[in-house]
Amino acid sequence: MTFQINRRAVLLQDLRETLALALPLIAGQLALFSQHLVDVVLAGRLGARVLAIVGIGTNAWGVVLMAIVGLMMALPPGVAQLDGAGRRREVVGLFRQAVWLALAVGVLMQQVAWWGAPLVLGRLGIAPDIVADTVDFIRVLSFSAPAVALFCACRGLTDGISRPRVSLGFGLLGLAVLAPLGWAMMYGRLGFPPMAEMGCAWANLIAMWVAALAYLGFVRFSRATRDLGWGGGGAAPDWGAIRGLLRVGTPMSVSVVLEAAVFATAALVVAGFGEIAAGSHQIALNVAALSFMVPLGLSMAVTVRVGNAIGRGDLVGMRRAGLVGVATALVTQSVPAALMLLAPGQIAALYTTDPALIAGAAALLTVAALFQLSDGVQVASMGALRGLKDTRIPMFIAAFSYWGIGMPAGWLLTFPGGLGISGMWFGLIAGLSCAALLLTLRFHLRSRRPLAMLAAAV
Repeated sequence: MTFQINRRAVLLQDLRETLALALPLIAGQLALFSQHLVDVVLAGRLGARVLAIVGIGTNAWGVVLMAIVGLMMALPPGVAQLDGAGRRREVVGLFRQAVWLALAVGVLMQQVAWWGAPLVLGRLGIAPDIVADTVDFIRVLSFSAPAVALFCACRGLTDGISRPRVSLGFGLLGLAVLAPLGWAMMYGRLGFPPMAEMGCAWANLIAMWVAALAYLGFVRFSRATRDLGWGGGGAAPDWGAIRGLLRVGTPMSVSVVLEAAVFATAALVVAGFGEIAAGSHQIALNVAALSFMVPLGLSMAVTVRVGNAIGRGDLVGMRRAGLVGVATALVTQSVPAALMLLAPGQIAALYTTDPALIAGAAALLTVAALFQLSDGVQVASMGALRGLKDTRIPMFIAAFSYWGIGMPAGWLLTFPGGLGISGMWFGLIAGLSCAALLLTLRFHLRSRRPLAMLAAAV
């Protein structure tokens, strides 16, 4: 009985520590999600054409954005492991190499977006005038790529030393700059000429650089980071350290791009069924994306807690931190799943008054409810594996689950199966469920190894 009470107390303490770290990270993800919502709301009031340009442009830019974010996810587990091992004065050296990597990747991805936008959009059957304006929109946004990477490097440092409120604060700063500046530049207020979609692009560019540079200033001069060893050497590029970050981060970047590409491809398939189908899909997808911010923030906390335990040499604590995170994701995602099952029409009515769109979105939301649990589990498990710096095999699991299972199943159910757009969503359920199962199993097996084997493998 005493053992059970002690075990319960330890689990509750783990849960409290996970939530204390996760809640600010979840709020930070919601703040970043709100920036996209601001863009859509402001664009929607300027007509269908502006909304289409902003919608297509931000979705295309989102793939580039996720590639940057995924790559820079290599920093938090490294920082957390150093922090857990009591080697805080080595953190700055790793952070400086992450900054060099961020600047290089930012410039590279800016070029990818600049030259890739016309090549990709021109082949999607979109009206030529829409393509031309969307390309201009993306090209302005592309200059924010280095700022995005720099922001992620700063976030990796503060999250890795368990200071999650800092990233929340600078996410809110970006939102606070974007909302009024977007309104002024898009509508022609405060002395700006009306710039419509280009005002949206410029506002996002400025807001991202303001947030990134302010974050960098905080990281360098804040009292919270003063003990990290800023006076030491290591400011020059260290190619060995950069290669280490790339070795961990590149598979993560590929994984998140593969998942984003599945949802983007599903949207293109659904668009072929007409405006009502496409609109219903976008509403349901927006609700699912909002719900996803909770397990995504939770997964970031799990990465830090697992990495910190590895640094301390606490194998039992590492395993417990990962499994508690996965269980928490399962519980928290049951709430949106229940809401989507019980009140899909009411949720859809928050987005539109069109009865056809409400009916279509409500039908999809009942299907989307089914993948809330698997989506939460797969991202939490991925976060736990990131804490171990185990990213290469999870990349292959993601590729197999999303493109070997999810997309083929969705296509078969949509067309030969005759389920229409619901078939594509059932395919997404299959892919996410496969990923959840395999990633959780991967963490279960890896976390049972002796600590020396784990240290040698990561």
